[in-house]
Amino acid sequence: MASELIFEVHETEEGGYYALAVGHDTITQGDTWDELKVMVQDAVLRHVEDHEMPGTFRLRRVDRILRNRDISS
Repeated sequence: MASELIFEVHETEEGGYYALAVGHDTITQGDTWDELKVMVQDAVLRHVEDHEMPGTFRLRRVDRILRNRDISS
C-alpha cells in the first residue's frame, strides 16, 4: 500500500458524511466530521494488514458535481 491513503469525503443529503478510499474497496460514514475521522481510522485498521498500513490518511472533501442540467437556465 502507498505511504498515503486518500479518502474522498462526500456530504449526504441528510447532513452526514461518507468517505471512499481512493483505489480501494473501503467506505465508511459518520454523522459529523469528527465522527467520520474516527470511522475512517477504524475502517483502515479493520481492512488493512499491518505491513501495508499507510503512514498518512488524508480526507479530501468533494463538492457536489454539477451536471449540465444543473447549470442550464
